[in-house]
Formats: sequence, C-alpha cells, structure tokens
Amino acid sequence: LTSLFYGEPSDKEKSPCEVSPSELRSKDGGFCSWLSSLYQIKDEEIQSKCGADAITYLSYQRHLLVLLLLACVLSVAIILPINFSGDLLGHSPAQFGRATIVNVPTQDRFLWVHSVFAFLYFVFTALSMRHHSASLHYKEDDKVARTLMVSHIPQEISDTSLLIKHFHEAYPSCTVTDVQFCFDVRRLIKLDSERRKAMNGRMYFAGRAQKEGKLMIKTHPLARLCRCDCWGFKQVEAEQYYAELEEKLTDEFTAERNRVMLKRLGMAFITFQDERMTAVIIQDYSRPHCRRAPQQSSVTPILQSHQWEVQYAPAPIDIIWENLAVTGTVWWLRFAALNLALFLLLFFLTTPAVIVSTMDRFNVTNPVESLHNPVITQFLPTFLLWMFSVCLPFLVYYSAFLECHWTRSNENRLTMHKCYFFLVFMVIILPSLGLTRYFPPSNLHSCTATCSAFCIPTSLVLLST
Repeated sequence: LTSLFYGEPSDKEKSPCEVSPSELRSKDGGFCSWLSSLYQIKDEEIQSKCGADAITYLSYQRHLLVLLLLACVLSVAIILPINFSGDLLGHSPAQFGRATIVNVPTQDRFLWVHSVFAFLYFVFTALSMRHHSASLHYKEDDKVARTLMVSHIPQEISDTSLLIKHFHEAYPSCTVTDVQFCFDVRRLIKLDSERRKAMNGRMYFAGRAQKEGKLMIKTHPLARLCRCDCWGFKQVEAEQYYAELEEKLTDEFTAERNRVMLKRLGMAFITFQDERMTAVIIQDYSRPHCRRAPQQSSVTPILQSHQWEVQYAPAPIDIIWENLAVTGTVWWLRFAALNLALFLLLFFLTTPAVIVSTMDRFNVTNPVESLHNPVITQFLPTFLLWMFSVCLPFLVYYSAFLECHWTRSNENRLTMHKCYFFLVFMVIILPSLGLTRYFPPSNLHSCTATCSAFCIPTSLVLLST
C-alpha cells in the first residue's frame, strides 16, 4: 500500500516483519513449539523480523526480570524471616500480617534492615536502568525531507497539475517532482490482511498435505471450542477451503483497489527537487507567520491553499495508512471521548483495591461466598486483585490504538506519556489527595488484609507494564 504514495520499496525498505509461509512452516515444531522458541531464538532474528525497538523492549524486560528476581530472593531470604521473628500478631498461621513489617516491634534493632534494603532496592533499580539505558542511542524521527504532507485539500481536486501550478506560481524557486493523493484504504488493508492469512493457510496445509496426505478441518467458529464430533460440524478439505477463500478475497481486494482511487481524503504527498525548497514552504506555513497568509497563486481560490496544513512527510513505514481517513473534528471528538472515559474510569477505580472494595459494596461476590468453600472464598479476592492490577495498565495502553494516530511514532510517544501519567496519578497524586474517602470505610476494611499482601506486587506489575 505504500507504493500508492511512494512507489515500490527497495529491498532495504521492505518491512522486516514480512516472513514467507515457507519460513513459518519450517519453524513450526508442533504444539507448544513457541515455548522452546523462547530459549532458542536469537536477538538477531528478532531484530530482522520486528526491528530494533523490539530488542530495546526485550532488553528492558530482561533487566526488570533480573531486578525482580534479586528483590524476591533477598526479601524471602532475609526480610521474611525477620518479619516472622516478631510476635505482635501472635503465632496463628491464619494471620497473614505475620509476614509483614507490622509484626516487628518498634524497638527491635532488625527494623533498620527494612530501611536499608529499601535503599538498596532503589540503588539496584537505578543501576539496572542505567545499564539498560547505556545501550540506547538517540534517534531523530524519520522524515522524508524532500516530501511534504499537505492536508485540507478540497476532495474534489483530482488533477495533480493544479497543485504543480500553484507551487510554481507561489514559489518560483521550488520545483515539484511528484504529487500523490491519499485515499481511504481502510477496507483495502483489511481485505489484504485477510487475503494474506488465507494464502498462508493454503500454503501451510499444502506443505502438510505433501507429508501427511489430505487434511480435513472444521470451519465453523464454534468448532474451535469443541473438537469432538458430537455437534456434527461439517468437515472440508483444508487446502481446498483456503484456496477458495483466497480466490474470493483476492477478487474483493482487486475490486476494492479499483474503487479506492475514488475515495480521496483531501491530503497529498508532494515531493520537491531538494530539501531547501521544502524548508522555504514549511517556513511560509509555520505558526510564527500565521498572521500573514501564505504565498498565493492564480489557483488559490480553487485549491484553498490558505487553509492548508503543511508538514514534513513521515517515513512511509511510520505512517498508519488506514488511520489517515480519521481527520479533523471526528479525530478530536474521538480522542477527547476516549481519554475522558479513561480518566473517569481511573479516577473512580484508580487501584485494584478500590475495585475489589467497590464490588464488595454492591455484593457482587455474594454468590461465591454462599458456596462456603474456604479455598474459593480466600482465592477470589487474590485473583481479582491480580486480574485488575494487570487489566488497568492495559486499558491505558490499548486506548492509544483506538485514537487512530497517523504515525506509529506519535502513537508510541503518547502511549508512553499516558502510562507514565497513570502510574503517577495512581501511586502518588490520588493517594495524597485521599481518594479513599469517597468509599465507605467498612467496604475498604473488608479487603485490607488481602490488599496488604498485594500492594508491592501490584506496583511491580504496573511498573513492568
């Protein structure tokens, strides 16, 4: 799809994530083969497939795993026995508080060990992150310096000569070498993805058929939940099914590709002869000169060039092409609604403990407690705390994908800012403002014992996310 705007990419510019079905088939070792691949795959293979950012993320996770392993070993080997040595909460095994600092008397000389280890954990964390960041190198955003991205062009404009004429008259020293309009390719990308999946399925089962003979599969969606034959799901030949599906999707893809040229977005990529020409135009359309209208031409009333937004074009691989169709007011309304809903959710359900206490307030867990099974009733709050501690950061993370950013770099940058703000908002701001006063003390007290066991793991999970 990048070729619609920039031409066919060279071998170096092709996406590193493109892997042929034959390669996938050769690496498929059967059920749970991914488990062995975790220890066999090399960083070079990951980088060639997913890029340098994947290596950076994996390096961060490895440092974090080592840090958590060190903290867990020291805590279990030293801190936990010190906590058990106290006698403030008795010696009953049912008292979980015996494993915490609450069980240590204030006059005990071992109480200083907690402060020392807290400082050591801080030092270990700083050294670990310093070691990780030492391998990072600052990288500027990839931009196509000779190409400008122009938006708010009237959608009825389809003649590239009008744009060339405008820039020739308004900027005589600038020479346009290429003009490519943008189109709504959301359905085209979806069909292309489904077509490639069908092609991979056909080639996969064709390879297996050569070794194992004809293979039969069940195509009904419910067949994935139940593999037995009691439901009578129809079986079809796997290779033939995917071949017919690929042919059908290819026809739809071809028809959509012929129609996509009629779905203009009012945007265009305009390439100039050299970088100095684009710098002149960017300066003319920049914000410091907003009180002065940009240079005009004889076709300005037709093109409405005074309403254009002009910026350097991102690198083709950085553009999320299907999101270019979401522009203007629609994009801002979508962005505001998503973040407002996210803020309200995090404000009232800011921690897993508050979520569990809120559920207890509305008697959500009463059916489980009525079972009178101590294993279930004691395990459920722990499971809920763990589940919500994982789900809350992921809500923040995946909300950025629903905002339809135009570039992956902006999407990743905003995701980082939102996750950081969420951690600060949850761990520092709201506790300091006393958010728990909005909830009845009796409800909060019902899960205090369980929450105290998970305050540190919850924070570690959030930080690791």
